[in-house]
Amino acid sequence: MNIEPELCRVEDALGIIVGKWKPVVLLQLLKNGTMRFSDLKREMPEITQKMLTKQLRELEAEDIVKREVYPQVPPKVEYSITEYGLTLEPILNDMHDWGTKHTMHKLKMNQEKSAEKI
Repeated sequence: MNIEPELCRVEDALGIIVGKWKPVVLLQLLKNGTMRFSDLKREMPEITQKMLTKQLRELEAEDIVKREVYPQVPPKVEYSITEYGLTLEPILNDMHDWGTKHTMHKLKMNQEKSAEKI
């Protein structure tokens, strides 16, 4: 790896996409395309309305998510991934793959430790 630690921007990137809900929001939008707020909420029943609003606003401020308001009654609001936000797809896929491998690694490690105790 040719990245100088003092110039590393990993922390900057993680600051934008890390959190319990941001990756889930992004993956929902990548999977489903444009979604209304209520659809996102339905797909993530554990998230509060306040937290979903906060996460969407933060992602919108970073130009990762686009918010479109339609002037009608009742108001219609849709969220989608921006063109720029689509550049996160391979990163999220790689992180998912690594997380899956790490979970399997930990399981194997725990099984080996349990076998040693016997």
